[in-house]
Amino acid sequence: MKNFLNWFKNSTKIKRWMFLILVGIVLTCFGFSKVLSSDRLELGDLLQIIITFVAGFTCFVLGIVYIQRRNLELLIETNNINVDASGDNNELKNLVSKNPIYERGPNIVVIGGGNGINNILKGLKNYTSNLTAIVPVSAYGRPSSASIKELKLNPVDDIKSSIVALSPNSEYMNSLINYTFTDGKLKNLNFGDVYLYVMQKIYGDFTSSIEKTSSILSMVGKVLPVTLDEMNICAELQDGTVVKEKSKIAETVSNKVTKINRVYINPSNCRTAPGVLEAIQNADAIIIGPGSLYTNVIPNLLIKNVAKTIRESKALKIYISNIMTEPGQTDDYDVSDHINSILEHSGEGIIDFCISDVGEIVPEYIRKYNLMGSDIVNIDTSNVRGKGIRLIKGELAVAEGNYIRHDPDKTAKLIIELICSDLRFKDKHNDEQYMLLNSKLKEENKKAKTTKKKGKRFKENKKLKNNDENKTKRTSKFSNKYKERIESIKESEKTRLENIRIHEKAKEMIDEEEQKAKEKFLKETYNKKEKK
Repeated sequence: MKNFLNWFKNSTKIKRWMFLILVGIVLTCFGFSKVLSSDRLELGDLLQIIITFVAGFTCFVLGIVYIQRRNLELLIETNNINVDASGDNNELKNLVSKNPIYERGPNIVVIGGGNGINNILKGLKNYTSNLTAIVPVSAYGRPSSASIKELKLNPVDDIKSSIVALSPNSEYMNSLINYTFTDGKLKNLNFGDVYLYVMQKIYGDFTSSIEKTSSILSMVGKVLPVTLDEMNICAELQDGTVVKEKSKIAETVSNKVTKINRVYINPSNCRTAPGVLEAIQNADAIIIGPGSLYTNVIPNLLIKNVAKTIRESKALKIYISNIMTEPGQTDDYDVSDHINSILEHSGEGIIDFCISDVGEIVPEYIRKYNLMGSDIVNIDTSNVRGKGIRLIKGELAVAEGNYIRHDPDKTAKLIIELICSDLRFKDKHNDEQYMLLNSKLKEENKKAKTTKKKGKRFKENKKLKNNDENKTKRTSKFSNKYKERIESIKESEKTRLENIRIHEKAKEMIDEEEQKAKEKFLKETYNKKEKK
């Protein structure tokens, strides 16, 4: 009721068009009543009725047109302005831009860290606002910059990256969060670190500051640190070596030419941050990965009760496999090897589906990765299915700068299709969530087809423009039907003209020879006469 009354505020500028529609209805009804109540209509009465009816219908149509136009203006305004939380414009924004597709979208929890999950978050935020990113606070206990040293704040790169990914405009937010001051007392300090430090001072603890950040920055969803306890990510290698610093794991593995046997956290009894277990319990889908397997993905699952809660959840449990192997961590790993590592650390029943990329990758990028000791993750389908996990394949790879990443839109679309399939399987065809998601998927498919057609048409036009010899004229049905016959006639004509040219050349040669012989004969004859 409150939202309905908001439409009548002065700031909406809609009441005038509602009034115009009302006037149109009254005039139209008046015209009809005149016709019904009059026993006899004179020419003047008839003209009055026609004018009244036309005026009423015109007012009604204009009112509808302008009220729709104003709705579009409001939508554009509310999506492009930043307003105070207590102002009228904020109420207007909530009124106009609340989209049931996002508000009633599925609860999705994404677990991981690094650039991998950020691309997944960028895509999923177009389908639902019920998103929770659970990430590690990276590089525990390793102060590495002036900002960390002065502010006494642990590095929070994964937190900042997820904030950027869930922002309405990720590009602008990335410039802001990662801005480094170049002068003054804040020289060499990172804005994101300063911001989180100040938020922590204001709201008392790290989790509360991150939750408030979601509303302050208008994020789609929220970011949660998996734990607030300080911890180290350690690795035990197959040769017995133990690496106690996360940053040295890959280097040590590469130098010793061995593999990781297991990773563990120290201390082992780290508690989950507030809200983490609740988010997992309420999830409709839990996404694990992509990301560095042993330093970003598995450590989250080792925090107390995280893996247990995931196993007990009735949500869809989806693992998104990496596209490329990671030097020093997953050298020569297949998809099944990644899954085995997760199951060995977290137990059976933590993965229902595995999404893997089968798209073509530009060879130049593969060569660059090969030089760094990385290669494409091989999809060993039989081994994956042998574990009772359903394998979903899609063309998901995209080049970002010098790196190969998961395409945000394609990956998110595949996840949402999986959720829709699950709803259909549960016979929820009439469920509101299913209908909204299915409608959004159809809209995205339509856009993708249009974009694909435009791209294909552009390539064809470019090819025809650059290769004039490939231009073809439109042919008639007759020429298509008798194409071979026409070609045969053309070939015969070509041969005939060539023969004529040869005969003419031969005739010229004969005439030249005869002329030379004639001149020679005359010359010899004159010479004989002169001698006599």
